[in-house]
Amino acid sequence: MAKAKVEKKVPSEPIEKQLWKSADKLRKNIDAAEYKHVVLGLIFLKYISDAFEELHSKLKNGKGDYSGADPEDKDENKAENVFFVPDIARWSYLLSKAKLPTIGKEVDSAMDAIEKDNPSLKDVLPKVYARGNLDPTSLGELIDLISNIALGDAKARSADVLGHVFEYFLGEFALAEGKKGGQFYTPRSVVELLVEMLEPYKGRVFDPCCGSGGMFVQSEKFVEEHKGKIDDISIYGQESNQTTWRLAKMNLAIRGIDSTQVKWNNEGSFLNDAHKDLKADFIIANPPFNVSDWSGELLRTDGRWKFGVPPAGNANFAWIQHFLYHLSPSGTAGFVLAKGSLTSKTSGEGEIRKALIEAGLVDCIVNLPAKLFLNTQIPASLWFLSRSKSGNGFRNRMNEILFIDARNEGVLINRRTKELRPEDIQKIAGTYHEWKKLKGKYEDVKGFCNVASLDRIRELDYVLTPGRYVGLPDEEDDFDFKERFTSLKAEFETQLEEEARLNALILENLAKVKVN
Repeated sequence: MAKAKVEKKVPSEPIEKQLWKSADKLRKNIDAAEYKHVVLGLIFLKYISDAFEELHSKLKNGKGDYSGADPEDKDENKAENVFFVPDIARWSYLLSKAKLPTIGKEVDSAMDAIEKDNPSLKDVLPKVYARGNLDPTSLGELIDLISNIALGDAKARSADVLGHVFEYFLGEFALAEGKKGGQFYTPRSVVELLVEMLEPYKGRVFDPCCGSGGMFVQSEKFVEEHKGKIDDISIYGQESNQTTWRLAKMNLAIRGIDSTQVKWNNEGSFLNDAHKDLKADFIIANPPFNVSDWSGELLRTDGRWKFGVPPAGNANFAWIQHFLYHLSPSGTAGFVLAKGSLTSKTSGEGEIRKALIEAGLVDCIVNLPAKLFLNTQIPASLWFLSRSKSGNGFRNRMNEILFIDARNEGVLINRRTKELRPEDIQKIAGTYHEWKKLKGKYEDVKGFCNVASLDRIRELDYVLTPGRYVGLPDEEDDFDFKERFTSLKAEFETQLEEEARLNALILENLAKVKVN
């Protein structure tokens, strides 16, 4: 008797991955940088329309607290922290027009109407849908596609699924844009690590170079996951790129996060500090690496430079002191910096680093794996600063610094990009937390972590590279030269490829200039 054939169930892909593949197919000849605003704008529109329709239905039924309410009264929406969506901007209306050749104009009009009725969204929403390079048929298909995001009740669909899809798409567009994508997006695993180490349960969270707002979203998630109260934290931010600021405002609004204190000005945090009087409890940031055009020459006498004037040709130590200027007396900061900041002695940087260490402000340094960042191959590190190393519920750490070498953590997701796994994040963050606790179970691990005294750091001339302190793991005593040589050769070849590509691009642009 023949055995019945057992069909293997193929696990279905998550909805966000399915949507990404479908939306990306509709991109045609529009590059990812431009298409990003088309898709994310529609997801945002769907979110606010869903939230509005849910409240509109309750107001219309007029039961309980909604008895006698006018469903078209904007104040009713404002009281419930829901954006008012006029008739021509409601998703059901746009869906009915999706097959028309004028759909682009309809969506642009919808965005204008929403901004007019909701002042907090002024100059935030994209109006790019009537452009000639966006095929109306593809736009209609995209609207149909986003209409399929309909899981669970309206509240779950809007707040959770749409928010998750928006966040996932931000990451996918960043990958698709490569180096340019890194300007608005910090890899999710890096953000998760920073937030997990800082534990922002309560207080003011500040990011003066906030990109698309990922640090804020993850901070709110952290509070939710640890059963805290979202209202216990408030966010403050600044972004100099207006297009990126718009993404941040949408990203936060789709999560229901108050973004009134997330400011834009094209001068940036150094020249035009939007939060001059803010003293934050937590600062979480990924400032651009090694920026040379930060207007340093104009700021030689600035009051923020308490530990030394940063060089005009590199903003790294300007960022560090900007963070410290905004840190409350019990505040902590965690941020990404180029690894060169750990050793550099040029233009007075070594003296600034020495002053920070001697002031007892540097708490922990983490050496990150290569290939985590989309926009640079420059090796990166995490700095953690604390203004209260002598207490604040933790043990006194004034005369020591924790070094973590996490270069071997993480996993490749493609040939050029690596990410930290949840277990990597827990390993690194857990080490930091155990070290800080009054009765923690911290132990040095050769090749991974080490607590160095200030005397030891002085001996090494205030160099903060974790590898100088943690040593080699025991298993590396039996060093495989051939394997290491092969690995270094592969890294070198990748760098050569990137340099060749950049040189070709420069030559191509020079040729265009000559022709013109």
